[in-house]
Amino acid sequence: MMAGEFVMLSLVPILIGVLAAVACALPGNFLVLRRQALIGDAISHVVLPGIVVGFLLSGTVSSWAMMAGAAGAAVVAVLLIELIRRLGRIEPGAAMGVAFTALFAFGVLLLEQSDTSSVHLDVQHALYGNLESLIWVEAKGWNSLFDPVALAGLPPELGRIAIVALVMLLFTLVFWRPLKISTFDEDFARVLGMRTNLIGFGLVIMAAIAAVAAFDAVGSIIVIAMFICPPAAARLMTNRLETQVLWSVAFAVFSAVMGYVLAGYGPLWLGGDDAVSAAGMIATVSGLVLGLAALYGPHRKCRGAPTDR
Repeated sequence: MMAGEFVMLSLVPILIGVLAAVACALPGNFLVLRRQALIGDAISHVVLPGIVVGFLLSGTVSSWAMMAGAAGAAVVAVLLIELIRRLGRIEPGAAMGVAFTALFAFGVLLLEQSDTSSVHLDVQHALYGNLESLIWVEAKGWNSLFDPVALAGLPPELGRIAIVALVMLLFTLVFWRPLKISTFDEDFARVLGMRTNLIGFGLVIMAAIAAVAAFDAVGSIIVIAMFICPPAAARLMTNRLETQVLWSVAFAVFSAVMGYVLAGYGPLWLGGDDAVSAAGMIATVSGLVLGLAALYGPHRKCRGAPTDR
């Protein structure tokens, strides 16, 4: 592929995939350590009815109305999970399963009963996203990176996910100490005067923001995979939280880049004619990374959270 073709067809999808993976992996580290990894799964499903409602109200795809609807659905899901858990007195995993299954099914029903024939909004879109279609039409080559006219034609998904990835990074840095202490020892955090419930709720809201921003471009499959696989693989590589976060980011970036490349060129290298889903391949690569870490990671036999506090 020539440089011009790469910049036009592949650069933006790869960047969006990388930023979405990193945005999900950062809060995913704490969710995995808190044994709340299914929160990411739940959120990535429950944003669907919010997106559909936003589309029905605005009539356009990728509008701020859809983003607001998805964010609202994510918040409702978090509150619903907590309500089910408290009223039903069941463990959090069961509450998450009830909430995200019901809300995702409701979203599918809304899609089937709504007129979305004129736009690319369907169940397949919700699962796989539209990563391959996010090309930079105005790009002519690497010089386009310095061309204001060409930059104005960048897909809006890139700007949104870049902002959210930056927000996730700032959240992790600013609230590092309370997140770390409350994750390892919630009782000790309370003794220090930390509002552990508020910290946990804030973490879930950040995860919801990451999921909402990534959902339209990359679909729920990548969102689910990146919340769990890079952090879980990183946990098997080290017993230090700081190092784990760095490993998770590295695994997320590797999965996004390698997955996109293999989706586009892997079938051709094997003699096939058509590319495969980039979202599916990125999730597959992240799963393979987790599998290799489980087999060969230096801390694969350790249990519990990292030991540094």
